[in-house]
Amino acid sequence: MAYYAAKVLVSALLIVAISELAKRSTGVAALIAALPLTSLLAFVWLHVEEAPSERIAALSGQIFWLVLPSLLLFILLPVLLRQGLNFWASLGLAAGATAAGYLALLPLLRRFGVEL
Repeated sequence: MAYYAAKVLVSALLIVAISELAKRSTGVAALIAALPLTSLLAFVWLHVEEAPSERIAALSGQIFWLVLPSLLLFILLPVLLRQGLNFWASLGLAAGATAAGYLALLPLLRRFGVEL
């Protein structure tokens, strides 16, 4: 139980640190948020839990493919906000486009033999 609490605490602290940094410097916060810290934490947690290297490698490869549609969020959100759309509408539309991107990518990946 303490191990899971530590995992949650470390992960939550990372998110809080990024949001607090964004109040002072969006550039530094963006740099830290752009780092694949969530993925790195997942790899570390799996290694600590003695997961086989192949499982960690598979996760890493799958993350690569799934990053692609997530880029839609980062492209659309600033465009919509700069067009004057309110935050929640912008976030909803950008998240919806991202979800649609995932739905479009998954069958394409399956067609090319990429297992997720």
